[in-house]
Amino acid sequence: MTARIAYADVEIGTELPAQTFPVTRATLVQYAGASGDFNPIHWNEKFAKEVGLPDVIAHGMFTMAEAVRVVTDWTGDPGAVVDYGVRFTKPVVVPNDDQGAVIEVTAKVGAKLDDNTVRVDLTVTSGGQKVLGMSRAVVRLA
Repeated sequence: MTARIAYADVEIGTELPAQTFPVTRATLVQYAGASGDFNPIHWNEKFAKEVGLPDVIAHGMFTMAEAVRVVTDWTGDPGAVVDYGVRFTKPVVVPNDDQGAVIEVTAKVGAKLDDNTVRVDLTVTSGGQKVLGMSRAVVRLA
């Protein structure tokens, strides 16, 4: 696949379509099974609270993966992402109810780089708090 966005059509400040991603306890169990990460802070409320967390929290790598979907959906090609990094700042707390939590992601082009690449800066929040800091992806465009 090739990115469907042309480098020449993108300017610094271009906003990507914002997205929200629901997270429930069932989502966490499914992710644990797929990833092999069965740390009890992601499924056992009693354990999570015993280690000082407010409740069960989403896997950091799950949160990171959901956030970059804004970029891969925009480019139309997950392979267009050539670099991606974040700083984990706050956990995504997932209550045991019918609602769960929501990860909210906005993004914009922060820089045009060499070789048809751009840096996309993401803002990732849940419950009104920033959960990922320094969230940036470098993407090769068409």
